[in-house]
Amino acid sequence: MPSLSAVELFAVAAFALIIIPGPAVLYIVSQSVGQGRAGGLAAVLGVEIGAFVHVAGAALGVSAILASSATAFSVLKLAGGAYLIVLGIRRLLERDSESQLVTGRTRPLGAIFRQGVIVNALNPKTALFFLAFLPQFVDPDKGHVGLQAAVLGVVWVLIATVCDAVWAIGSGSLVGLLRTSARARRIERRASGGILIGLGVLATLAHPARR
Repeated sequence: MPSLSAVELFAVAAFALIIIPGPAVLYIVSQSVGQGRAGGLAAVLGVEIGAFVHVAGAALGVSAILASSATAFSVLKLAGGAYLIVLGIRRLLERDSESQLVTGRTRPLGAIFRQGVIVNALNPKTALFFLAFLPQFVDPDKGHVGLQAAVLGVVWVLIATVCDAVWAIGSGSLVGLLRTSARARRIERRASGGILIGLGVLATLAHPARR
């Protein structure tokens, strides 16, 4: 098990990184604005489940293999970036429907959740965080390295869940405006689609400081 001081230091550092918006956070915000707070929270749940892919990878030592293989990491970056670009294009091509005018939601919560899982499971920024940052807090002298990585990974997910929920609830307050303004809906759709496409392009330049 990692020492208490290591966990505390890791928690502070993780919080500082988590609050900087990246693909996962902006996916949550876009869903919360476009689909309401319930949609944003569904995205949060999916994103955090997706994060466990990276936790498992760190605990099982897959991260070390990925770090040593430029080809494997390039595939991850391209897959994650391509998926974000597809999401952005689909968002740009969407059109308002009667159900959106009444409820503010056009997509099933299950679909939002599943996309959230994929967005973060293929998020190269999260992967690079676990590759380059988490191992610094693992001490082989403190016991099983995989267990330490798993504990720190769970701490990361808990902190991210709270921060991401705040993003979802806060940005979800804009849904009332979207229900009453066609112009606001067009702006939101174009902005969120453009953001997702831009993030897909930038995902190939993955940096551990952003999720």
